[in-house]
Amino acid sequence: MEGHASPPGESRARRAAAVLCRGLVEPLVFLANFALVLQGPLTTQYLWQRGAAGAGPAGQPRVRNCTLVIVPPQEVETLTSHWTLYMNVGGFLVNLFSSTLLGAWCDRVGRRPLLVLASLGLLLQALVSVFVVQLQLHVGYFVLGRILCAFLGDFNGLLAASFASVADVSSSRSRTFRMALLEACIGVAGMLASLLGGHWLRAQGYANPFWLALALLIAMTLYAAFCFGETVKEPKSTRLFTLRHHRSIFELYLARAPEKSRKHLALYSLAIFVVITVHFGAQDILTLYELSAPLCWDSKLIGYGSAAQHLPYLTSLLGLRLLQHCFADAWVAEIGLAFNILGMVVFAFATITPLMFTGYGLLFLSLVITPVIRAKLSKLVSESEQGALFSAVACVNSLAMLTASGIFNSLYPATLNFMKGFPFLLGAGLLFIPATLIGLLEKANPRPEFQHFPQSP
Repeated sequence: MEGHASPPGESRARRAAAVLCRGLVEPLVFLANFALVLQGPLTTQYLWQRGAAGAGPAGQPRVRNCTLVIVPPQEVETLTSHWTLYMNVGGFLVNLFSSTLLGAWCDRVGRRPLLVLASLGLLLQALVSVFVVQLQLHVGYFVLGRILCAFLGDFNGLLAASFASVADVSSSRSRTFRMALLEACIGVAGMLASLLGGHWLRAQGYANPFWLALALLIAMTLYAAFCFGETVKEPKSTRLFTLRHHRSIFELYLARAPEKSRKHLALYSLAIFVVITVHFGAQDILTLYELSAPLCWDSKLIGYGSAAQHLPYLTSLLGLRLLQHCFADAWVAEIGLAFNILGMVVFAFATITPLMFTGYGLLFLSLVITPVIRAKLSKLVSESEQGALFSAVACVNSLAMLTASGIFNSLYPATLNFMKGFPFLLGAGLLFIPATLIGLLEKANPRPEFQHFPQSP
């Protein structure tokens, strides 16, 4: 009979744990981005190394007349840039279908199923990368891993469910900061992973960092499945493969409803599209830019640069908290865009290491933009449309990543001969588009988000 005394206490403990972890998606986002950033520069450098050795179709160095063929540096840059483009295109084409389906689906069944699926996708991608590095497989398998990840939701699906969970449990007043806090988790994870990856690569090579990424993603999947507290109040069983989920995405922008402005939704979506295009485009070529002349960085400096690239996630959070006491959110975003533009211009003309880090320093407020826009979008739709909205934003994110890869990875090798930093100047010019849109929308309707909807406490 003594065994019957414990269940009430255990039940209370489980309820307390569920309340504590309700909507606590920060650990998931932190672990996911730590693993991704740990893999990202390592994958680029691995592709560079394999290309420099003249890797043939079977992943073996090309040999001509018993002599190892060393590919010229410019050809290596082009080859590495093109493989990055292939991975991003493959991921986008699959993710465009999966993210729209899964995001609206999670409005009905809850956020946990999508978090678990996206975690599994990231885990599979890391597993494929481990096999490529350990077994010296053809680098084309990186593309396969990217496609498998995209089919299950990818990092964009994880972010869609995470931001929707934050919207479920936050008030209208605190939502911008909560979303900035979630993005800060992305940045802190990226910064730590960057510092670790550069040193670890120099000490032990490529394999062990990829194994660590795999272990972290296994832990993340277990957290999503067993520890995350559901934020949707009344999850309902519903079919996954139905056109209704896709239709709900289009209805956000096309169907008339008194509680949302289609014009604001469309224009804010365009603004975040341009911002993400520039961010991902610059990120795609920064490692190549730093590896090659005149900078010629080694893996240690690349690790420091990648850490500096992620530091604005933290500094932007602090800056947002301070600036919100003096300015409206729209003006905070404009200030962030101004610093982003300055940083891009410095990158374009950076030929020495101190100037490169000056460019990174100017980006310290550049990432206040996306949480402001996400929060404004979230306040324009009802509580039952948050998953659909953020899956639409995930589609915008995927399209921006594809556009960024298409523009920056194609433009970078094409402009090497006359101005190596030209893609950064292009990025600076493109950022005037969201700056103009945000200003016009704020002037036309300075407080569109003050149309309140019932929110969880």
